[in-house]
Amino acid sequence: MSAADIGPFDAETFLKNLSRKPGVYRMLDVEGNALYVDKARNLKNRVTSYFRASGLASKTMALVGKIADIQITVTNSETEALLLEQSLIKQERPPYNVVFRDDKSYPYIYLTEHKDFPRLAFHRGTKRKTGRYFGPFPSAHAVRESINILQKLFQIRQCDDTFFKNRSRPCLQYQIQRCSGPCVDLIDADTYHQDVELAVMFLEGRSSRVLEIFKDNMQLASTNLDFERAAKYRDQIAQLRRVQEQQYVHAAEGDVDVFALVEEGSVACVQALFIRAGRMLGQRTWFPRNELGLTEGELLSAFLSQYYFAGTEREVPKSVIISTAMDDEGLLAAALAERAGRKVAVASAVRGQRARWQQLAADNAAYSLTAYLADKRNVYARFVGLQEALGLEDVPDRLECFDISHTMGEATVASCVVFDINGPLKSDYRRFNIENITPGDDYGAMEQALRRRYTRLKQGEGPLPSLLIIDGGVGQLGKAKSVLAELQVEDVPILGIAKGPGRKPGLERFFLETTEINITPQTDAFHLLQHIRDEAHRFAITGHRQRRQKQRRRSELDDVPGVGPKRRRELLTHFGGMPALKGASVEEIAKVPGISRKLAAEVFGVLHAE
Repeated sequence: MSAADIGPFDAETFLKNLSRKPGVYRMLDVEGNALYVDKARNLKNRVTSYFRASGLASKTMALVGKIADIQITVTNSETEALLLEQSLIKQERPPYNVVFRDDKSYPYIYLTEHKDFPRLAFHRGTKRKTGRYFGPFPSAHAVRESINILQKLFQIRQCDDTFFKNRSRPCLQYQIQRCSGPCVDLIDADTYHQDVELAVMFLEGRSSRVLEIFKDNMQLASTNLDFERAAKYRDQIAQLRRVQEQQYVHAAEGDVDVFALVEEGSVACVQALFIRAGRMLGQRTWFPRNELGLTEGELLSAFLSQYYFAGTEREVPKSVIISTAMDDEGLLAAALAERAGRKVAVASAVRGQRARWQQLAADNAAYSLTAYLADKRNVYARFVGLQEALGLEDVPDRLECFDISHTMGEATVASCVVFDINGPLKSDYRRFNIENITPGDDYGAMEQALRRRYTRLKQGEGPLPSLLIIDGGVGQLGKAKSVLAELQVEDVPILGIAKGPGRKPGLERFFLETTEINITPQTDAFHLLQHIRDEAHRFAITGHRQRRQKQRRRSELDDVPGVGPKRRRELLTHFGGMPALKGASVEEIAKVPGISRKLAAEVFGVLHAE
């Protein structure tokens, strides 16, 4: 029985019997879908606060108005409630929660355990291999940049073991002085291990000690009149000094994640700095949505809970610095300590170097938010420009653009891309494999794609667009009008984009219904239409190539009932290919393992059908 069958939610009766223990509550709509999931130190007090007579924010009142049921899970502790909350959020993605959408693992630098010549490598995922891992780094770019620096300074190999074992002469990395050539014995194992130890010291943040060793080695080489080696150490010292100057921080210690949150209007930005051994590995930015109008402390708390517990398991640092005080700092610290197996500090009041890191994160968050809002205003300005250029009554807030792609009529695919006032809405993109038309009939392909798309929209699959855009001229425009009229889709204006002379960009012609519209190049409206047209073209071509490749991989054996991938592989392996298989008799085919005489006769019949 659904919540809709029971009737409106009886909050008064529900609250009378509610436990005062810690736990998690799930607010459900009439269809049983989760609207909001949250933890509570005292379930009765927390849930009761949603049903008080006054003082609720408008967004919270909108949430309460949709509640059809509330499900409660009592836990033994607040920490258990926090972990259960994040598990449910990850599983159900409730629309009113702060949903963290980046749960992929972070990359590391991996040092292998090769006996004589270990290598440095990029690594992402679980740490199953033996060896040493350094990180995590905020992005793949940060890892590759760090590996590049290590190659310049210490010339540690990066090639895999198969490549390493089969070299007869040094590769390009040796020629450009990024590797010392251990594959062809241009360096002995002891000297190579010394370079590896220096690289490890550098990754651990002890670059000052590495610099001292370089200086001592340069002095020793100079004293021994080995000026070539001394010059090498001189160049390494210069390179290391440049690297140190490029670092944002110069602390001797520190294993810290720093998070800063800033808000402007309804948009929030979270900026993270990742610092290991006093060296900043990089930064990352998120823009979490705040559906319930949470305070900065509540929003940051919800974000950090999901960052560390809802996604892929993160490496927990020794301390977490935050820009805004949170009521549940102690709870987060306890949960992180339980996961890490050691004490973890969470603090907003810090001094010295940590305060400088905190300020740096806050400055970067403010800058990122300003750039984000400027970019959103830029996209919106393009929509306003399109409204003015086409003379529409309202600013269009949803555009759909169609394009057709095929090769001489083969594997025809139609694309539909969607833009809203934030830019491309890729979750709403659709492709249509076109069937049962005359090869090369673009009009027929467009008709089929539009009919399939808008039949579904009429059935409630999604909202209708404010403007339909067709990559084509008057003929395609007429076909689109007839389809929409047949499906009784009204009040959706149609714009056609016809290619100009020589198909050159900037010379396109635009037709609104049957009237040609002059849209000047370099205007906001022109850029928006060009962007969505190019995106539809790219999406269609990608789908067409995938479909064409799949069709060309098709085998005649696919038409034989009872012959799947395994038996097809057995047949082709046994005979060495299709020509020999076609020349075989039924008796010969029946000798293949897994092929009965009856199935062999089926194979023979299909391969020799007229």
